Amino acid sequence: MSNPILPALIFFVGAIVVGLLRGRAQVTVALLVPVAGAANMLLNVEHGLYWQFGLFDYSLTMMRVDKLSLLFGYLFHLAAFIGVVYALHLRDTTQQVAALLYAGGALGAVFAGDLITLFVFWEILAVTSVFLIWARRTARAQAAGMRYLLVQVASGVILLAGALMYLHETGSIGFERMQLDGDLGPWLIFLAFGIKCAFPLLHNWVTDAYPEATPTGAVFLSAFTTKVAVYAFARAFPGTEWLIYIGVGMAAFPIFYAVIENDLRRVLCYSMINQVGFMVVGIGLGTDLALNGAVSHAFNDVIFKGLLFMSMGAVLHMTGKMNGSELGGLYKSMPITTVLCIVGAASISAFPLFSGFVSKSMVMAAALQEGYDWVWLVLLFASAGVFHHAGIKIPFFAFFAHDSGIRTKEPPVNMLIAMFIAAAVSIFNGSYPWVLYSLLPWSVDYAPYTWSHVITQTQLLFFSALAFIFLKLTNLYPPELPSTNIDAEWAYRRLLPRMTNGVIAMFAPVDRAMRGLTLARFERFVQRLYRHYGPDGVMARTWPTGSTALWVAILLSVYLLLSYV
Repeated sequence: MSNPILPALIFFVGAIVVGLLRGRAQVTVALLVPVAGAANMLLNVEHGLYWQFGLFDYSLTMMRVDKLSLLFGYLFHLAAFIGVVYALHLRDTTQQVAALLYAGGALGAVFAGDLITLFVFWEILAVTSVFLIWARRTARAQAAGMRYLLVQVASGVILLAGALMYLHETGSIGFERMQLDGDLGPWLIFLAFGIKCAFPLLHNWVTDAYPEATPTGAVFLSAFTTKVAVYAFARAFPGTEWLIYIGVGMAAFPIFYAVIENDLRRVLCYSMINQVGFMVVGIGLGTDLALNGAVSHAFNDVIFKGLLFMSMGAVLHMTGKMNGSELGGLYKSMPITTVLCIVGAASISAFPLFSGFVSKSMVMAAALQEGYDWVWLVLLFASAGVFHHAGIKIPFFAFFAHDSGIRTKEPPVNMLIAMFIAAAVSIFNGSYPWVLYSLLPWSVDYAPYTWSHVITQTQLLFFSALAFIFLKLTNLYPPELPSTNIDAEWAYRRLLPRMTNGVIAMFAPVDRAMRGLTLARFERFVQRLYRHYGPDGVMARTWPTGSTALWVAILLSVYLLLSYV
């Protein structure tokens, strides 16, 4: 069978063409790129290995097609199409080109069949995505983008180092299942994936950079980077128990930050980490049910999280504001956006008939089946928490709460169309999940709509809503205040520099004393040299010819004696 067109190549060529065009032609081509890519996926791509070629003594595989890579391929084409539609009103060539290159890098990574190819697309993801942050053209965006780029490139360097060590240890560069044993290579690869997956203490690049991106750029950013990492873990480390504990931490800790955060897009960033935590737990459990839950939740999360980012992007685009303390009452002038945002909130909160309900529960059911009751309890707490900070807080403080007095209008039609598509997919996957289930890589034996599951989830949401109402009425709920919340990045952006300056100040007297002593001794040494070799020194005097000949003879005699010995 001949090689199908490489999915990433369609996006890369499309990005070049979009960069050369202007006006309607540019918009049309940008819209056609994901459509052409999806047609190629549906008509030409079958299971197998394609685009293989030799490099030195090794074989590189640029396209490995199986059910796992196909699922993410379909997802990324759909996400790219929605993102392009959402950005059709833009006349910013930089963003349009960067978005297509970024989506192409994500597709290249999920179809990569070896670690070297994965590394190349891993770095393409880093370099192209940063322009979606810088495109906002503010000082904060420039600084956050640079920090983001450093972290992403560091992840790639660690991945390359791990791949080379894995090659040395096993003789293989295959992007395949690995074991975390005594070898260092898999651990470095695990760490590289963890950085991009926003593991705890490695997560601040998400909450730092994504809120500074453009309204359209944040939609693309929410779709690809962390989900590529989820795919990489599902490919290389399924059943790794470490992921269960890491994922539980990811699902739980962002809740506390999201509740007190004022910037609503930053709330969504914490929510993203929370949802990725469910996926990581599923991959760590490693059963068919858990892995299906992880990848199906990744599929649903890209869509409903994209919908929430789009709704907040629409608010930012129309009002120029994103803090909950400055918004409120927008349902009066943006009713359509309000309804679409509520659909996204219901989906992420796992309401019955919405997409989160049919995927998140698979991970939780798998945890119970494998005897991880405490994991199920933490995930249940995390589910209640995400309803608080994403299901209620986002629409409540943006569109309801106090009336901020802002009167605007609905965003451009293309933004509404993109949100409608995402909302329709979220409702369809939640109401009729069997289409999504048929695409899952492992056999599915799970029925989401059982009486026990529906009643349990409804009770959870009901009592979570009551808790929110109680906290608001008693003024115990944290108010939306302009503030900066201290997160783990404070340790290396504030604490570490302060500690370094403190140590420098503590040892400054010793440093000055050592410098003074060294300089004094060096000056004395120079003075001695000057006395011997200066214009009036001993070595500068005129020597008699006889004395010179005598010293030459002595030196030659010593040299001959040493040679003989």
